[in-house]
Amino acid sequence: MAPPALTLTDIRLSLGGAPLLDGAELMVSPGERVCLVGRNGSGKSTLLKIAAGINDPDSGDRFVQPGQTIRYLAQEPDLSGYDSVIAYVADGLDPTDGEHRARRLLEKLAINPEADPAPLSGGEKRRAALARALAPRPDILLLDEPTNHLDLPTIEWLEGELKRMEGALILVSHDRRFLENLAQAVIWLDRGQARRMEGGFANFEEWREQILHEEEEAGRRLKKKIEQETEWLHKGVTARRKRNMGRLRNLNKLRAERREQIGPSGTVSMTVSDVKTSGKRVIEVEHVTKSYGETPVVDDFSMRILRGDRVGIVGPNGAGKTTIVRMLTGGLAPDSGKVTLGTNLEIATLDQMRASLKPTITLQQALTGDGEWVEIGGERRHVMSYMRDFLFAPNQARTPIGKLSGGERGRLMLARALAQPSNLLVLDEPTNDLDLETLDLLQEMIADYPGTVLLVSHDRDFLDRTVTAVIHAEGDGRWLPYAGGYTDMLAQRGGPRQVDSVGGGKGARKKAGSAKSGGTPDAKSKQGALSFTDRHRLETLPGEIEALEAKIEPLLEKLGEPDLYESDPDAFQRATDALAAAQEALSTLEEEWMRLEALKEGEALKEGEAS
Repeated sequence: MAPPALTLTDIRLSLGGAPLLDGAELMVSPGERVCLVGRNGSGKSTLLKIAAGINDPDSGDRFVQPGQTIRYLAQEPDLSGYDSVIAYVADGLDPTDGEHRARRLLEKLAINPEADPAPLSGGEKRRAALARALAPRPDILLLDEPTNHLDLPTIEWLEGELKRMEGALILVSHDRRFLENLAQAVIWLDRGQARRMEGGFANFEEWREQILHEEEEAGRRLKKKIEQETEWLHKGVTARRKRNMGRLRNLNKLRAERREQIGPSGTVSMTVSDVKTSGKRVIEVEHVTKSYGETPVVDDFSMRILRGDRVGIVGPNGAGKTTIVRMLTGGLAPDSGKVTLGTNLEIATLDQMRASLKPTITLQQALTGDGEWVEIGGERRHVMSYMRDFLFAPNQARTPIGKLSGGERGRLMLARALAQPSNLLVLDEPTNDLDLETLDLLQEMIADYPGTVLLVSHDRDFLDRTVTAVIHAEGDGRWLPYAGGYTDMLAQRGGPRQVDSVGGGKGARKKAGSAKSGGTPDAKSKQGALSFTDRHRLETLPGEIEALEAKIEPLLEKLGEPDLYESDPDAFQRATDALAAAQEALSTLEEEWMRLEALKEGEALKEGEAS
C-alpha cells in the first residue's frame, strides 16, 4: 500500500483565545477522494489552507510526500496583478506544461482566456481559479466549495473531470449529490476534531447521528453520576473521612469533566413571516416570448402555477433563469404573450448575488434598518433574539456585513427574506455557502411554507428534496415544465442532454420537442436501467477520453508553432482537420459518459428506494 500523499497530525489553532482546531488530523492517499464536512465556522477552510501550506497552525505537523504537487481552490480567489485570465491560469502551471489544457478548461468553463480579470464577477473569478487548479493535473487537489456559482451542466462536467483525475482530492462542499458521486471517505470536522468515516458520503449522516446519540447518552450517564455524588455530599457523612475526601475529589473531577464537554453547535431556527392566503391561481403564463436583440431567451412558454406549488428553475448560466423569474413575478414585461398574477400576492426574494447587502452596514441594520425590533409571523421580536435563530452571537450585531464569512452572509440573506411577510417566496441559489445542517432546516421550512415557492438552484439533491415541478431550459429559448424533482425531470427527458453552448445548441429545438411528447419509444425503454453494454462502456470510456486528450495535446502544440502555416501549409491543414475531428470525438464521448453516469445514478436511487 502506497504511503499517504499528505498527512496532518495533531493540528491546533486558536482564534481570539477560543480553540478552532483542537488536535485535528487529516490524511489522504494517492488517488483517493476525501470530502471534508462540518458546520459553518467549524474550520473546514482553515484546515484546507493548512493542508495547502498557506496557513500555519499554532502546533501540529504537516507532511507532504517529496515531489508531490499541490493545487488549491480558494472560495474567494485573487486575480489582481494579471493582465488576462490566461496569464493568471498559466501562472499556476508547471514549467513543463503547455497552455493548451488551460485554454480548453477555460472554454469548458465559459471564460474568455484573453479577458481582463478586473471586471469579472465573483462566479467568473471562481471558474478561472478552478481552471488554474485543474490545469496542471496536480498530485493533490484541494477544492473549497467548487460548485458555488456553477450551473448544472458545468457541475456534471466537473464531476467527470474529478472522477478521471489520477491525483488525490480533498473536497469541501455543501452539495450532497456532488459528494455522493465523488467521495470515497468522509472527514467530519466537529468541535475542533476531525473524525474519519471510510466509505461514500451516502452513509455519513446516519454515522454522524449515531456518534451524537452516543455522546448524548454518555452525557446523561455523567450527569446522573454527578447528581448521585452530590446527593451523597449533601448528606454530610463524616465517618471514614479519608475515603470521603477522595470521593469529594472524584466529584470535583466529574464536574470539571462535565464543564469541559463541548456539545454540538446550535441549529438555525427558521420561522416564516406569512400573510393572508393568496388566490388559488398564483401565476398563469400564456405563450410568453422574450428576446434580447437577436437572441431568444424565452420562446412561447406557457404554464400555470397554483398555490402551494414548489417550482424549481434549472438551466445553464446565461440561459435566462433570472429573466424568466422576473417575468413570472411581474418584474419584467414579455415581448409578447400574457402573464397573469393571482390575487393577494406578497412576494419575498432572496438574491443569490447578495446585491442588496452593502458591506458597510451592520448586521443589525441589515435586519431592522435603524431599529431594534423585527416582526415574524405576527410576533414582535428583539433583533438579538432573531439573530440567535440564525446562529449569530449578540456581539456580531454591529459587525459590518463585509466582515462576515460567506456562510454568515448566506444565513443573513435567509433571515432577511424570511422576515418579510409573504405568500410567494422566490429563492435564487439559496444553498450557496450554507452548511448541510442549515440546508436540512431550509428544506423543512420550504416543505412547511404555507405559500408558493419559486426556486432557482444548481443543487440536484436540494431540488429533489423540495420541488414539485421543474422548469428546464431546453435551448434556443425553449423552456419546458416537468412534474417532480430534478431526477424525475431527467427520467422524463431520457437522461441529461448537454447544451453545446449557453442558451442552446444545434438540434436543441428538436430535442425539446421530443421531450415534450415524452421522448421516443427507444429512449423510454432505456431510461430505467443500465444494460451490460452500458456498464462496459462506463468502464472503457474514461480510457478512451484520456487517449483522445493525449492525441489533442500534440496537435495543439503543432498548431501553436508560429511559422507552420507559411512553412508547410499542407501540414497545417492536416493538423487542423485532425484537431477538429479529435475534439468532436472527445465531445461525443464526454456526452455519452455523462448520459451513462446519469442512468447509473438513477438506477442507484431506485435501488435505494426499493431497499
